Amino acid sequence: MSKRPPVTTKRGRGRAAEDRRSRHCPYLDTINRQDWVKWTQPLLAFYASYIHPWLTLFSHHPAGVCWILTSRSSAPSLSHISTSMRASYVGNTFKVRWQELKIPRRDGAPDSSWTESYVFFLAGRGQKSHAYTHSVQFSHHVFLNLHTLKFYCLPDNYEIIDSSLEDITYVLKPTFTKQHIGGLDKHGKLYRAYDGTTYLPGIVGLNNIKANDYANAVLQAFSNVPPLRNYFLEEENYKDIRRPPGDIMFLLVQRFGELMRKLWNPRNFKAHVSPHEMLQAVVLCSKKTFQITKQGDAVDFMTWFLNALHGALGGTKKKPSIITKVFQGSMRIFSKKLPHPDLLPEEKEALLQTEEYQEQMSESTFLFLTLDLPTAPLYKDEKEQLIIPQVPLFNILGKFNGNTEKEYKTYKENFLKRFQLTKLPPYLIFCIKRFTKNNFFVEKNPTIVNFPITNVDLSEYLTEEAQATEKNTSYDLVANIVHDGKPTEGSYRIHVLHHGTGKWYEMQDLQVIDILPQMITLSEAYIQIWKRQDSSDTNNHRGV
Repeated sequence: MSKRPPVTTKRGRGRAAEDRRSRHCPYLDTINRQDWVKWTQPLLAFYASYIHPWLTLFSHHPAGVCWILTSRSSAPSLSHISTSMRASYVGNTFKVRWQELKIPRRDGAPDSSWTESYVFFLAGRGQKSHAYTHSVQFSHHVFLNLHTLKFYCLPDNYEIIDSSLEDITYVLKPTFTKQHIGGLDKHGKLYRAYDGTTYLPGIVGLNNIKANDYANAVLQAFSNVPPLRNYFLEEENYKDIRRPPGDIMFLLVQRFGELMRKLWNPRNFKAHVSPHEMLQAVVLCSKKTFQITKQGDAVDFMTWFLNALHGALGGTKKKPSIITKVFQGSMRIFSKKLPHPDLLPEEKEALLQTEEYQEQMSESTFLFLTLDLPTAPLYKDEKEQLIIPQVPLFNILGKFNGNTEKEYKTYKENFLKRFQLTKLPPYLIFCIKRFTKNNFFVEKNPTIVNFPITNVDLSEYLTEEAQATEKNTSYDLVANIVHDGKPTEGSYRIHVLHHGTGKWYEMQDLQVIDILPQMITLSEAYIQIWKRQDSSDTNNHRGV
C-alpha cells in the first residue's frame, strides 16, 4: 500500500506543520472503550515494566478481542515477563495469551470468555514495520504512543488530534493542579468510573497479584497521608532530583508517584488500580527482598520503603526529604550497661561503680515508634479456650515516659534502656510488635490493643523542654493496618479515614467497604498512622 503524501497547513509562526486529517480522522468510532476499560490496567502493567510501546485500540480480531503493542526498542527478555502471562517471541513480534493473566471479575472468579484473547507486541511504525502491515491487513487504524501520549492513524501515519480522546490519555497519565489537590480533603464527592461503578478517589482497591497484600496495605496507608500524597501527586516536586549514573532507586519514586495519581484519579475507568508497576520497582530496588509471589512482613516492608524513598529523594541524615518532614520525630535514649549475670555480687557491684557502667544519654531520630505488647497468657479459661488479652494503648506507650526501663540483650552485652520523646512529627507511626522471630519459628502475640480513635494526648511522654515548645500534642488516627490469621499464613487489611467525609473504610486488596469506627478497635492492629491535630482542623475528624 503506497503512502499518500501528507496534506499540511501552517498554523502560526514557528509552529510545526499539521496534517489537515489530524482533526478529522474517520476511524475514531472503531475504538472499543469497553475492552479498553477491561484490559487497560493489566496491559499497562506489562508495558510499563518492560517496553516503550505503541498501542492500537480497535474492536474486532479473528483470534478474539486484540490490541496491538509495538516498540522501536529491543525486545525484553522473556525471563522478565510476569509468570501470570504466557508469551512467545518470534522475530519482532510478541504474542501474549491472556488466559494466563488471571484477571478476576468482581466476584473473584476467572472470566473464561477471555481464554482466546491475545495481545501482540509489534516493532516499528514505518511502511516495512509489522504495525504498518497489521493496520492494512486487519483495518486497525488508531494507535497510541504510550510514551508521548499521542494518537496516530496507520497506515496513513498522521497524528490524530481530537478532544474525545482525552479520557484515555488522562487515565494513562493523570495530572493534578494545585487547586485540585487543595480540595481533595474538603469534600466527599463520589465519582462514576467508565464501567459504571462509583468510588471515592483515594478509597479504591489494589489488585493482589499473588501474595502482595502486605505491600498493598502499606501503600494504601501512605496514599491517605495528605502531605505525602500531595507531594507525589505533583511530578514537578521530584522530577528534577539528580541521582548518580546507573542508580535505580529513583525508579521507586517515579512508580510511587504514578500510583498516587492513579489512586486519586477522579476519572478512572475502573474503581480499582493495579500496583504491578510499583511492585516491580519494589522487587528490583529491594534486590528481591520483597516479592509479589511471597508473603512479606508489613513492618519490614514499611521500614525499607520509607528509608529507600528518603534516600532516592536525595535525603541524608542531615538533609531532609518529604519523608522526614512528615514522619520524623526525635527522642532521648538513656542507656546503662549491665554486668554479666554470671559474675559474683561483689564483682557486679565493683563494675557498677566504673564509668563504663554509668548511664549514658544520646539523641536519636525516628520514623516510627515500636510498641511492645505484654507477653500473651498461656493458660486457658474454664471453657478450655485461650484467653485473648487486652491492653490499653497508653500502657504500651509508657515505654516512652522517661521512667520505664527495659532490658535489651546483644550477643555479648546487656543494657537497660529508657526513652523519652523530644519532638513529635506531624504524622506519627506506631508499630505494634506482634511477632517474635528466631531461627526456628515465628510466634504471634494476639493481644488486642484498646485505643481511642481521636484525641490521643502524648504530652506526658515529652521532656519538660519539649512540653514547653510543642503546641499540639494530641493525635487522631487516620490509618490502621491489621494482620489476621497465623504468623506465616495470615493476610493484611487496612482501615483508613476519608478526610472529606469523615467516614472510615476497610480495604483488603480489591474489596472496599465502609466500617463503623467502633469496629476498628476490635482488630489486631499492627501499624497505625496518627495525624497531629492542628488548630484549624481539630473538629474535622469524626470517631469515638
